[in-house]
Parts: sequence; structure tokens; C-alpha cells
Amino acid sequence: MNTEEIARVIECGETALGIELGSTRIKACLIGKDHVPIASGEYTWENRLEDGIWTYHMDEDIHAGIRACYADLASNVRKQYGTTIKRVGAIGVSAMMHGYLPFDNDWNQLAPFRTWRNTITGEAAEILTKAFGFNIPQRWSIAHLYQAVLNKEAHLSRLAHLTTLAGYIHYRLTGENVLGVGEASGMFPIDSDTNNYDADMLAKFDSLIAGRYSWKAGEVLPKVLVAGQSAGRLTPGGAAFLDPTGELVAGCVCAPPEGDAGTGMVATNAVRVRTGNVSAGTSDFAMVVLEKKVGLHEEIDMVTTPTGKAVAMVHCNNCTSDINAWAGLFRDFANAAGVQISTNDLYTTLFKSALEGDKDAGGIIPFNYISGEGVTKLDSGRPIVVRRQDAKLSLANFMRANLMSAMATLAIGMEILTVDEKVEIDTLMGHGGFFKTPEVGQLILSAATAVPVSVMASAGEGGPYGMALLGAYLIWKENGESLEDYLDNKVFASANKTTLMAPREDVTGFRRFLSTYVRALDVERSAVASVD
Repeated sequence: MNTEEIARVIECGETALGIELGSTRIKACLIGKDHVPIASGEYTWENRLEDGIWTYHMDEDIHAGIRACYADLASNVRKQYGTTIKRVGAIGVSAMMHGYLPFDNDWNQLAPFRTWRNTITGEAAEILTKAFGFNIPQRWSIAHLYQAVLNKEAHLSRLAHLTTLAGYIHYRLTGENVLGVGEASGMFPIDSDTNNYDADMLAKFDSLIAGRYSWKAGEVLPKVLVAGQSAGRLTPGGAAFLDPTGELVAGCVCAPPEGDAGTGMVATNAVRVRTGNVSAGTSDFAMVVLEKKVGLHEEIDMVTTPTGKAVAMVHCNNCTSDINAWAGLFRDFANAAGVQISTNDLYTTLFKSALEGDKDAGGIIPFNYISGEGVTKLDSGRPIVVRRQDAKLSLANFMRANLMSAMATLAIGMEILTVDEKVEIDTLMGHGGFFKTPEVGQLILSAATAVPVSVMASAGEGGPYGMALLGAYLIWKENGESLEDYLDNKVFASANKTTLMAPREDVTGFRRFLSTYVRALDVERSAVASVD
């Protein structure tokens, strides 16, 4: 479409809008019926560590951030197409999964938002895992809720609603307290036969808290919906919340709110069995759609696709944050030397240098643990770099070591699936900032997993695009058309993607690096214990 045609599409509201609140950026993506992005917007933010809790403030971070993101989208539409967004065909909201957002009956917030990054629910997660016979990670909402019970937190007497960040924003837009099934599966275990919370586990949880409160788990959790179902409509209050200028008109249909895991699956067309995707940004996680059940492993989360299919998830809290910190140091050096370098050129130069390094990074072992890691059983983290006395400390080796470190914890979890459980994966789709520099992140992930890795042209902006596609599926699907078929036939049939398999020596080099990394975990544990 040319500029005039796109302007007409925007004015007629023949669009779908996806908004995702990620860890470091809130992003918006507007698409037309051809599923090609028309415009985007973003807002940069960062979590806070307050009183030992990773959080975002409701008004000055969450509310202000999503409005600023939408305002940036609207501004870009005016600049690019000379028109304004007055209506859209569908809206969908996504966000980082899990965490703890409790509210009373009038939706007054009862406690600070506890994000997925917190590893403060170990006791609760262990008790629930044993009680359910199902792995409950520390970051899951039900683990946070039960830890609050164990801690006898006073606000629980007034608890009426427990939701996620995506669920909360969706409520503000529509007045509906619902979640998509994929997002809900990060709050409480899902029964894929019913696409609802597992009834037996709900009963077991209620027995654990019997006699303490007037509420039951099923009463405070949001209603579960699947992709393609209407999750309400944008209310006048919701339109004003998102766009205080008053230009956005209420009334459009809204898709079920999903988590960043679900939008990543959709954006990479990895919702069929034997497909998988890896999202790599501030955190990284692998999602593999299963064709058979797997056993109980503390390192593996069981969640679902947006349509309810069982998915094995390896989630790691730390991925690119420490790389970003080192990039900032290199930028400072360049500035001190009188050299100005763009952010894109900075990261491209650093990432590409990694391809020139030794296959095992030459004896340099970084730990990128800014926060704790469930896979390696660390409740807190300290970023450190360890190297042998004879290590070759070059830029190439240093960057390769940091990129491999970003994938190391993920590789430990993936081995449980592919080696212990014999799960077969045909290919992995990569998306997120780790893959923005062509080929580099792709080859590192392939070396880490020994699986071919594909990356689409839109790999760096997968989340809001995936949410926009879920909105598009809601309003433009044909009767009886599955999400899998819709994506295959209407969205990705002619997608521009590249697929790479790491050379054997890269895979072998990563194995050597990982072997040393695992042995050196005691160094990281000592750093956590020693450095306050």
C-alpha cells in the first residue's frame, strides 16, 4: 500500500493494534489487513529495586508509560501519513508474564507490583510444587500469593482480584477481568482439556488456606479465554485512559490479554507441535509446543499456547542486561576518546566481533546474573567475569563469552527437554533484541541448542506484533479457522526469514564453555554470599 492507501486504512479503522509492556520498553504496533506493520511507538522504562523488591510504580511508571507509548505511536502516524488514529478494528494488550498485582473489590492496589524478576517465593513454590505434583516456579502469581499467605501479609484480608500487568491494563481499557489462556497459565496451572484453571489443583490450594480468608483461589483469579474469543470492548473510560487527548474513539473489540511468551509464539509462527521459539531480551525463554507429556522438572515450566496447547518453557531471568551494561562502558570509552557512535553501530560492532573469537571464548567465563535464576537455583545474582590466567582477553573473546553466557542458563534447561525427555524440535524461531544484529545471536543460540535457528525480518519487535496478530485473528478469521492455519496461510506464507545451523565446531566450543560455566557456578554463589 502507498501512503494515501495506508492513511485511508487508518482513518477507517481497518487495523489491529498490539501493545506490549516489556521489561525495558513499552511498544505498540499497528497493522492492516495484510498483517504488515503500519506504524509503531515505544517508551523506554526500567524496573526499580525497592526494599528488595523488583517493581514498577503504578502511576508514574505503568500509567504514564503506556500513555507515552501510545502518544508516540499517534505522533508517528501523523508524521508518516498526515492523519490521526480515531478508531481501530481491535486492540490487544500484552506484558511481561507472572508477578503479583493484588486489588480489593474496588480495584485499589493492595501491595506494590512484584514482577517476574523477584525470587522471593522459594518456600511457597516448593510447597505448591509438592502439593500439586506440578512445577510451580517462584515467579508465578500463585507462588507470590501463597508466599504472602505464609508471610501473613495483612492486605490478604481485603483481596478480591489477583491479576497480571496485561490483565490490569486490559481491565482499565474494557472493565473486563479476563486473561488469555497463555497468560493465565503463568498465574496458575491450566487443564488443556478444558482450557481453564486445573480444578483439582484449585481445590488443593484452597485446602492449604482453609479457614484463613473469605476468598478462594478461583474467585480472585481472572476468567480464562482463548485466542479468537472477544474479551470485551474499549470503553469511553478506557479510550481516555490510553489516549487522554480524546482522539481515540471507544467501541472496538479487544483480544484476550496475553503474556510475552504467547505473543512471542504468535509473532514467530511457533504455535504448532514440534515448533519452538526463543525470546531473548532482558530475560530469555524457550517455548516448545509438545506432542507428548513430560515429567516433573523444577527447571521446566508447563504453560500453554494462546489456544491452550501444552508448552514446555525454560525461563531465565537474565539475558541481555549485563551485555547492555558492558556496551555502555564501551560507549563511555569511545566518548572519552572523542568518538561518537550510534547505538546501532555500537551493538553491531560488539556483536560481530564475537564471531571472530575462539569457539569456547578462550577461557573467559562471565555470569550475567543481575537477579537470581531458578534453573541454577540462585535466589540472587551478582554479575561477574572469571578468566583463566592464560585466557586471551580480546574484544572478540570477551564479547563471545558474554553472548554465550546470555544463552548458558537457557542451554542447561533445554538439555533436560532434548536429552532427558527426548523432546524433538524441528527448528527454533529467535526473536527479541538479542537477534537484531544479523546472524550473530542466531549462531550463538544454534550452538547452544544444536538446533537450526530461524529469524524473521521483524525479530527485534516480536511482542507487540504478535499481540496485534491476535487482534487481527479475532476480527478477520474465517469461521472455524484455527490460529495455526491463520498464521500459516494468511500471515507467514511468504515471510522473509533466514535459517542457520551453527557449524559443528561452534556447537563443540559451546559445550566446552558450558562445562566450565557449570563448574564455576560455585564462584557465582560465593559472589552472592560475599558481595552485599
